[in-house]
Amino acid sequence: MQAEVKGTTAPVLEVQLDTGEEVVSTHGELSWMTPSVQMSQTTGAGNAHGLRATLKRVAGGGGLLLTRYRATQGQGMVAFAAKLPGRIFPVEIAAGSGYFVHRHGWLCATAGVVPSVGFQQSFSGGLWGGEGFVLERLEGEGTAWVELAGEIVTYELAVGQTLLVHPGHVGVFGESVSFEVTTVPGIANKLFGGDGYHLVALSGPGTVWLQSMPLPILAGALAPYLGSSQAATGAVSGGLAGGLAGGALGNLFGGSV
Repeated sequence: MQAEVKGTTAPVLEVQLDTGEEVVSTHGELSWMTPSVQMSQTTGAGNAHGLRATLKRVAGGGGLLLTRYRATQGQGMVAFAAKLPGRIFPVEIAAGSGYFVHRHGWLCATAGVVPSVGFQQSFSGGLWGGEGFVLERLEGEGTAWVELAGEIVTYELAVGQTLLVHPGHVGVFGESVSFEVTTVPGIANKLFGGDGYHLVALSGPGTVWLQSMPLPILAGALAPYLGSSQAATGAVSGGLAGGLAGGALGNLFGGSV
């Protein structure tokens, strides 16, 4: 198996598979593939199968089904394109050393990687609405590829060193890093309504990857340029920044884009 990230601003992960090799992803991540790759649905990954493993993954923000891409007739290729401008990069997962990833960050992985429940906290209003702060845990053994939006900033936290991070900017961190959602009291903030201002305290030791342009913040920045509630509803239901950008540009330039 060989993997290569192509492009810069809007990268594509291209994975070359030999016969019998496979990768798995959440449903709907595929961009393109060769005919020699067989695509199928599965409820399990790695050595985690059965109802309990499936429910743990769903509780962690993942989908009910995973998609398996397997080369069955000679070499094959499967590609996954970034949903937002940013970066795609691999993390190596060994037994007993998993990673926490924001709920939209996991792109695909080799067959031995298991996505499961990480952490979930909802916020009552504003920008986070019904989504809240959700982390998925990647464990098992193998390579996982992660997609983060915007510029990526990496910190190596020493023992006892702490960063306070806006929840949307949390990208990936090793499970050696401890974390806690904290509230800054007494600050009226339109993003979080009555909950106050939430920050995530990340404490070392370990590596932390932060992202500069998460989708909810991008949506909030574009919202003033959306001309109608219908346009905003269509953009959100599409689930992609392209829907938001298209509606915004259409209103800015007085026509369809």
